[in-house]
Amino acid sequence: MDIKGLLMWELLAFAVSFAVTAALGPIFIPWLHKLKFGQEIREEGPKWHQKKSGTPTMGGIMFIVGTGAAILVTSVIAAVKGGFDAKVSKGIVLFAVSLGFGAIGFVDDYIKVVKKRNLGLTAIQKFLLQVILAAVYIAAMYAIKELNPQIIIPFTDIVWDVPMWLYIPIVMFIVVGAVNAVNLTDGLDGLASSVTVVVTLFFALAAYLIFNELGDAMFAAAVMGGLIGFLIYNHYPAKVFMGDTGSLFLGAVAAFLSIDLGLHLFLIIVGFVYIAETLSVIMQTMYFKYTKKKYGEGRRIFKMTPIHHHFEMCGWKETKIVTVFTLVTALLCIVARLGIRV
Repeated sequence: MDIKGLLMWELLAFAVSFAVTAALGPIFIPWLHKLKFGQEIREEGPKWHQKKSGTPTMGGIMFIVGTGAAILVTSVIAAVKGGFDAKVSKGIVLFAVSLGFGAIGFVDDYIKVVKKRNLGLTAIQKFLLQVILAAVYIAAMYAIKELNPQIIIPFTDIVWDVPMWLYIPIVMFIVVGAVNAVNLTDGLDGLASSVTVVVTLFFALAAYLIFNELGDAMFAAAVMGGLIGFLIYNHYPAKVFMGDTGSLFLGAVAAFLSIDLGLHLFLIIVGFVYIAETLSVIMQTMYFKYTKKKYGEGRRIFKMTPIHHHFEMCGWKETKIVTVFTLVTALLCIVARLGIRV
């Protein structure tokens, strides 16, 4: 497909998703209030977050619906025009499996909000469900002959042809890791939304300018449009939270786009914020356990984790943290773009 035609598809997907998500806000948020689907704030978090208690959660449904509407509209138009092929169907597969991760998050949110169990699904339940869905993604891409076991090495012209026996566990690791990393990032008003807008913009531009991949381009643009529409209600002070419904969906989106474009290793660069959030929790936990065993009391590296809470405890306002983390992501996306040499 020519570049101009691909851009028009991206813009259409973006516009539909943005419009649907933005329009849902005045309807969906009051409905969540009516159902009393309010977020319970954990006591071990920053004390000033307690004022957010009761803010509706599960708002991720809004941009998931927006994304789904965009995929549906673009797919129908492509079919009518006779351009429905494997490239278009790939976008549908990416959305469908990402939706599965959103469903896991929905169940988790439902248990927290309705069943009043603040921790939701157990860690092992989440992990097993995520592994199963990662396997479904691999099987689905293989079925439509779009599973390409190649990894582009950043800042080189090397493309690594990975043996399938190794590629499958690599993909599963990236998917499960990204899903949980984005989930940890979702801790401040607009943080996960803003960072992921930039990440999806990077993948949309890569699919459009470099790889000429219609399905990935439309999917990335649709998610980006939905997130910008969601930020109308999710920016500080948030009127709605995305919940695990939204964050698990977004983690899957970031993973699938990076994998499908062969940019697996580039996710480390553009998703640096996600990784930093995750590593801060791992480091804090390991150091606390080590010092407790050695000295009889646990010690901490950070004032609080994930690391966005550390900056809060240092006196940074939520808006400053979101702005800095988003700008860092934008700069790293520029670096990543320079690293695509193939």
